[in-house]
Amino acid sequence: MQAAQTETANDAAARATLSAHGLTKVYGTGDLAVWALRGVDLELYEGELIVLLGPSGSGKSTLLNIIGGLDRPSDGTVAFDGAEVTGFDDAALTRYRRDHVGFVFQFYNLVPSLTAEENVALVTEIAADPMTPADALRLVGLGGRLTHFPAQLSGGEQQRVAIARAIAKRPRILLCDEPTGALDSETGVVVLEAIERINKELGTTTALITHNAGISAMADRVVRLADGRITGVSRNETKTAASQIDW
Repeated sequence: MQAAQTETANDAAARATLSAHGLTKVYGTGDLAVWALRGVDLELYEGELIVLLGPSGSGKSTLLNIIGGLDRPSDGTVAFDGAEVTGFDDAALTRYRRDHVGFVFQFYNLVPSLTAEENVALVTEIAADPMTPADALRLVGLGGRLTHFPAQLSGGEQQRVAIARAIAKRPRILLCDEPTGALDSETGVVVLEAIERINKELGTTTALITHNAGISAMADRVVRLADGRITGVSRNETKTAASQIDW
């Protein structure tokens, strides 16, 4: 079932920040071809938090990489504020990622020789209208850890530094690929609380990939994927606070 077929009236009235239509991604050719996406339609609405739920190999990461400008589809289009991202040349695609999209991955990718504040500054130094690294770290609850190096931080704290780095440039869209995948449940909830706070306080349109069904309770919408297709879209009429998520 495609997302367009399950839009609610509220969805239709909302402003779509990003629209993807007919996304297909094929790796290889002939008998060796692997279809990662098979004609996916998806819209991200202004200020919503969406969870992309599905097992490994369902196409979640491929979809996120394409809408974030890290990869190009074999077919289909992605539009951001009406501009066709899939038509951008490499320089324009780089500007799109730099100016409008924040990424958070399962592994933190922090520079070990830099403090938390300095890791965040790597992004703020090239952003057009950034918040200060200290402000970004305070937003994720790490205002007292500015001068700590990654080795002096727990896994959850390192992930929150990575989130601060992603949102310090004030992106319109935050894309999170299994942000709790390397964490235990207690630490993962703290990370989810940081993502929830950014979505609420900054109004950042947020898409979060997970294979963990429990996390979907905190979303405005849940998009289920399997075998490169969207198999269902549902809306949580009442969202569960991240602090109450249990898995």
